[in-house]
Amino acid sequence: MAVCRVSLRSGFRVGTSLSVLALLAACSEPLDLDMRGLMNGGFNTADAARAATAPRPQPDDRGVISYPNYQVAVARRGDTLAQLAARVGLPADELARYNGVQTGDPLRAGEIIALPRRVAEPSPETGAISTGPIRPASEIDITTLAGDAIDRSAPTPAAERPTPQTGSEPIRHQVKRGETAFTISRLYNVSVRSLAEWNGLDSSFTLREGQYLLIPVVTAAVSTPEDTTQLPGTGSPTPEPPSASQPLPEEIPAAAATTTATAAAPIANLGKQTGASASNAAMSFPVQGSIIREYAKGRNDGIDIGASVGTTVKAAASGQVAAITRNTDGINILVIRHPDNLLSVYTHVDNITVAKGDAVSRGQSIAKVADFEPSRVHFEVRKGFDSVDPMGYLR
Repeated sequence: MAVCRVSLRSGFRVGTSLSVLALLAACSEPLDLDMRGLMNGGFNTADAARAATAPRPQPDDRGVISYPNYQVAVARRGDTLAQLAARVGLPADELARYNGVQTGDPLRAGEIIALPRRVAEPSPETGAISTGPIRPASEIDITTLAGDAIDRSAPTPAAERPTPQTGSEPIRHQVKRGETAFTISRLYNVSVRSLAEWNGLDSSFTLREGQYLLIPVVTAAVSTPEDTTQLPGTGSPTPEPPSASQPLPEEIPAAAATTTATAAAPIANLGKQTGASASNAAMSFPVQGSIIREYAKGRNDGIDIGASVGTTVKAAASGQVAAITRNTDGINILVIRHPDNLLSVYTHVDNITVAKGDAVSRGQSIAKVADFEPSRVHFEVRKGFDSVDPMGYLR
């Protein structure tokens, strides 16, 4: 069978279209189109493989996804902003101002709405698999492993607890004037498709100034170099323009000489010293030092006390050692059971001098501060398995 071949290689120009159409019209045989060279050098999967991303976590029944430092809500099909606000329990006008929309504006299914302040944490009652924000597995291990160890030591079996939801907290990006989905995806080295899926963008990837986006969490980065072999007659690759990952400039850009660099804000130093506990306090501080991280239920279920490596760690109150275990990051966890269903938990310690089942007295040496950066003791007080603010027992 004769075959009519037409080559449409990279030399093809719009001006030749009429000649090509005439040639096609004259062809009465089966058609074989040679389209090599028309696909920008061929298909290339390097961009897709550069940063594989995880799927967005599932929200609870209200649409809330909670992280230690912020919360967002996911819109349902047919939602207005006012309807979403009522579902999560926030004033519609406050939510609208924070996201730069109107209360009656319709929302796309899957669209992300940032919450200006925290609402009730997801829990099994709201359709989540566990209570509290999504946290790294290393943080969850402290509570889970300690709880499992205590369950094994308890005289009667405890009810099985659901496995907490774990994951990395995504970067939250606020859209600036001139930015597009493409510039933002290149800025964070993620695909525009995953950016759209995480944030419920429309098919045109439309953004609005002031909108909050969740940057997809990267699960794997492929750094294999691309084949840079140039075929004969091919030109040099065009450099990527600055606008590929930067917002488009204003019509009248500011003079470069007036641009000043903004220094990164230093990490806050809480500056609070543990000091000596009152004589009538229920517990005493396990070490003396600065409190470098305060209690925040669901985000930090205890306090972190800065102390030098090797400092003696003391029992906060009299009781019995309920568990000694270690998480996957090599962090020791020591749990002491006290009267009234209270537990005290000590992590980031080593050289433990007590054993499971030992009776300990208040102020007794139980361990040393381990070599971590920063060196510290993480101290929790739990009523049953629910964390409570340790300061209520230390002062």
